[in-house]
Amino acid sequence: MTATYLGIDIGGTKTLAVLVTPDGDVVGRTQAPTPARKGPAAVLDTAAGLVDRLLPAGAGPIGVGAAGTVDPADGTVRYATDHLPGWAGTRIGAELGARLGRPVRVDNDVRVAALGESWRGAGRDRRHLLLVAVGTGLGAGIVADGRIVPGARGAAGAVAHLPTPGAERLRCSCGRYGHLEALASGTGLAAAYALATGERISGREVARRAEQGDVAAETVVERAGRALGRALAGLVALVDPQVVVLAGGAAGALLPATRLAYATALLPAWSDVPLLPAALGDDAVAVGAARLAMEV
Repeated sequence: MTATYLGIDIGGTKTLAVLVTPDGDVVGRTQAPTPARKGPAAVLDTAAGLVDRLLPAGAGPIGVGAAGTVDPADGTVRYATDHLPGWAGTRIGAELGARLGRPVRVDNDVRVAALGESWRGAGRDRRHLLLVAVGTGLGAGIVADGRIVPGARGAAGAVAHLPTPGAERLRCSCGRYGHLEALASGTGLAAAYALATGERISGREVARRAEQGDVAAETVVERAGRALGRALAGLVALVDPQVVVLAGGAAGALLPATRLAYATALLPAWSDVPLLPAALGDDAVAVGAARLAMEV
């Protein structure tokens, strides 16, 4: 029987588990709503239940990509937002491992998505990759020589907090002003549009209005895309990847302006580093987590 590996994506709204072959083919999938408001124990019970559905008699390791700042050494959540109340301090590796009776390896969801895209997605066959996820917030994952770069505190890839010209009047989720996330994220798009028009709408709605020709929305999206593209070009010079992958729900709206600014700002030494849209969609974290399990 062909060996399989199981990866779990624990997010604020849903938990997804996939069964993956050594070649990266998804051969099983199941998901459930994340019971975030019921607390960490209920969230981990849900994840364990999904594992039992896919591998009721399995004994192999499990990989997990989880929201929040995760210490990859022991799978403990060091910091998390209110999307998962009480999540900070949760010992995912130990507690989920105890429920399942098998080893569990855990890392931050965006970094795990980067591993998935490097392995079987837009960065396939490239062992050095930078992934930036543009959603409600902004995050990144770095893969070097086929492995996640976690950083000293498990916080590598915090591109949200890069100081960015043009964001001085916009508040970042960290509470400070002037950071990249305050421009280039769903929250940033909404805040910038409200500042320009006095109307409060979602980032998704800003993107929709930009597509329909709303001048204020077009200006907000264009500015955000330019800021992101310039930042990515600078990060390429720092990280030296083979490819940059743009993921997340707001990525599509920003991609045209981001690509133009990226190409303009990129130094000649890195002119062969493409900027590509992510390819794995909603499976990226879970597939990357399965790859993580292979390293246990």
